[in-house]
Amino acid sequence: MWPRVWQVACTVDHVREPGDFYEYRCGRYSIIIVRDHDGELRAFQNVCLHRGNAICEGSGSGLEELRCPYHRWAWDLSGALREVPSRKGFGTLDNDELSLIAARVDTWGPLVFVNLDTHAAPLHEYLEGVPHDSEWANLHEFRCSFTTVSNVESNWKVVADGFSETYHVQGIHPEMLASIDDMNTEQHVWDHHSVSHQRYGVASPRLRDRSDQAVWDSFVVTQGERMGPEFKTQSQAPVPPEGQTIRDVIAQRIREHQLTRGIDLDGYDTDGLLRLSQYNLFPNTTVLVWGDMVNVLISRPGATPDQAELSMYLLARAPQGAPAAKPFDVALPADASLGVVIDQDLSMLKRFQRGLHQPGFTHLTLSSEECRIINMQRVLATYVGDEADSLS
Repeated sequence: MWPRVWQVACTVDHVREPGDFYEYRCGRYSIIIVRDHDGELRAFQNVCLHRGNAICEGSGSGLEELRCPYHRWAWDLSGALREVPSRKGFGTLDNDELSLIAARVDTWGPLVFVNLDTHAAPLHEYLEGVPHDSEWANLHEFRCSFTTVSNVESNWKVVADGFSETYHVQGIHPEMLASIDDMNTEQHVWDHHSVSHQRYGVASPRLRDRSDQAVWDSFVVTQGERMGPEFKTQSQAPVPPEGQTIRDVIAQRIREHQLTRGIDLDGYDTDGLLRLSQYNLFPNTTVLVWGDMVNVLISRPGATPDQAELSMYLLARAPQGAPAAKPFDVALPADASLGVVIDQDLSMLKRFQRGLHQPGFTHLTLSSEECRIINMQRVLATYVGDEADSLS
C-alpha cells in the first residue's frame, strides 16, 4: 500500500524557498522533497543510482545540488545528473537514464504530499471532497510553527483508528465531556476519506450538569489557551450578554486573543471557531481544522508491527505580511507530555496492542459512530487484497 498512496510528508514552510529540502521517511521508504532554483517543488526517491546509498538526511536550506556523500555523484535540483567522478572508468553513461527517480509531489493548503507511484491519480482527485468541504477555513493562511515526533507502542493502524471516532470520549476524556457534543456528530464518508463536524462549547447530552460553569471549566482545562495564556486555571464563568450563550463568549475570547497576534477573526462566527472539522485522510493522517488553528496527526510504521511513529504538526494563522519561518522539528522522549487529551489517547494504545494479540479476539464489532474506522478498513482491503470480513 505505502508506495501507492498520497501521504503527508511535511509542510510548505519546510520547503518554501529555493534550496530548501526535507527527507520524508515512512518505514523503509525515503523521499527527498526539494524546492528547485526555479521555485518548483520536486520529489525523488532518496537513492544514489551508483550503488544505492541514501543521498540526503534530515532537512535544511541553501542546497545547490544533490550529492551522494559516498562516491560524490551529483545531480542538480531538477534531478538531472551533473557529475560522475572518474567518469571514464564507467565507459558510456547516458545522463538521461541516470536522472534521479521521481516521485509525485503536490500540496493541499499548507501540507505537502508525496506519492511514489508516478502513475497515481493527481492529489486533487485523491482528496475527493475534502478541499471543497474545508474551503471555509482558508487553509492557505496557516503556517506551521512546530512539529513533533514520538515513538508509540502500538501498530500504526491502531493510532490512526484512535483519531477516527469520538465514541471513546466518554471513556477516557471525562474532562472534555462538559464542553463537547460527543453524541450528535455529523459525519460524512467519501471513498477513501471521511470527516466529522463536532460542536464544542456545549455540554455532552450524557451529562446532567450542562451549566455554563460546567462548560467553561471543561473548556479551560482542555483548550483554555485558545482564549489566551491567562486561561490555564478554572475561574468563574462569565455571564453571557443578553441573547448570547457561553459558547458565544468563548468564541469572542478566542477572537480577542488572536487579535493580540494581529489576526482578525471577525469573519468567523461562533460555529466557525467552535466546530471541529476532523478529516481522516487514508491511510494514516488526521487533520483537525478550527477557525484559529490546525492540528495534523500522522501515524507511520515503526521498527516492528507493534510499534509506530506519531508525528504532530501545529499550525496557526499568520498575520498578513509576516515573514516566513522554518518550523521547529522536535523528537520527543517517551515520557514527554503532549497535553491532557493527547496523553490520554496515547495511554490507551499500548493496552490496545496487547489486547489485539489475544487468540480469542478474531474480529471487531463496530457501530455506526465508528463509520470512519469501518471505511478505513474497507479501503485498506482494496490495497492489500484481503476481504474485510473481520468487521461486523
